Amino acid sequence: MKINITDVLSIEGMIVERQIYSELNAFSSKLGNFPIIGKTPFMMHLENKENKHLLITGETDVSVAVPCDRCLQEVPVRIHLTIDQAVPIGEAASEGEMEGTGYLAGTSLDVDRLIHDEILVSWPTKVLCSKDCKGICRKCGANLNRESCACSKAEPDPRMAAIQDIFNQFKEV
Repeated sequence: MKINITDVLSIEGMIVERQIYSELNAFSSKLGNFPIIGKTPFMMHLENKENKHLLITGETDVSVAVPCDRCLQEVPVRIHLTIDQAVPIGEAASEGEMEGTGYLAGTSLDVDRLIHDEILVSWPTKVLCSKDCKGICRKCGANLNRESCACSKAEPDPRMAAIQDIFNQFKEV
């Protein structure tokens, strides 16, 4: 959702508060595409500081469906976003600096892009469906939280792999 912020940019000391409803329905990154399953309105505070900086502050909550790192079952992850950006404007910024933010183009502020960038920064490093998630079987792919499989659970010691290869060569005897 893009909003026009001409009034804030043109008047020194101008403060505007708005409640914005994001149109962002999915989060996309190099990790993949993740559906947004819940979001709260974004309470945004814009302030022109001495015609040098545009202060953008606000808070919102976003819930994203992310696969568990062990069993791949989708887990709703709530991400609290606290936005606190100071963007150079007017004489303090060249045109390239304003465009470099990605969410500010001229007198238009792309709120969805701003929220997307904040989700990217706040993305969790590890997502588990539960503390004791058993994951999936390496051999058959069964979700071990839901079912048990008949695969052999014995894991050979990787340090003994060379010796195991020698025994496998002479098994024919």
